Amino acid sequence: MACAICQTRRPRRFCPGVRGEICSICCGTEREISVDCPIDCEYLRAAHIHEKALPVDPETLPNRDVAVSETFLREHEEFLVYLGSSLARAALRNPEVVDYDIREALDAAVRTQRTLQSGLYYESLPANPLAAGLARELQQAVAGFRQQEFERLGIHKTRESVTLSLLVFLQHFEISYNNGRRRGRAFLDALRDFYPVEPESEPPSAPSLILP
Repeated sequence: MACAICQTRRPRRFCPGVRGEICSICCGTEREISVDCPIDCEYLRAAHIHEKALPVDPETLPNRDVAVSETFLREHEEFLVYLGSSLARAALRNPEVVDYDIREALDAAVRTQRTLQSGLYYESLPANPLAAGLARELQQAVAGFRQQEFERLGIHKTRESVTLSLLVFLQHFEISYNNGRRRGRAFLDALRDFYPVEPESEPPSAPSLILP
């Protein structure tokens, strides 16, 4: 029997992405490139843990005018957990969603939030339908959190500037964890580890780590 991908080397493991036995070399070189790897594949998860992050020049990060400190994140931890969990849950609903779809969604959500701060609401949506769906889910999560806050406190305590800052943080988080693979989901894997996805009827619990 030969590897289902290269048809040359002896297979070493079963690949759920190709539904066949593959060699370890093809597993390493073709994962998230030519193979749509299920996010729960044990070999993919191990690769995400051990692969080196791509270098990111802080000067190239988008929305650098929005300052986000660790103190700020801790002050708004509940909202951050809510957004992170909501984003992870929405992305995991569709196995076709990859990190680059999430990147587009976060960019659109940030641009939409900026218009709110200017007093003129304009919803920015990507042409990519997967990203557009995630962007809408993010806006619904923001509205849902504000509604719950109003029901508890009788006021909308969280300012629009806070929402913008947290969305920018998640945007930078994605850029830092994206492994550069066309079908990569390293950020999504990290996102669900930092902000566990719980049943939608239950409030998300606080993460053990805020900053990636």
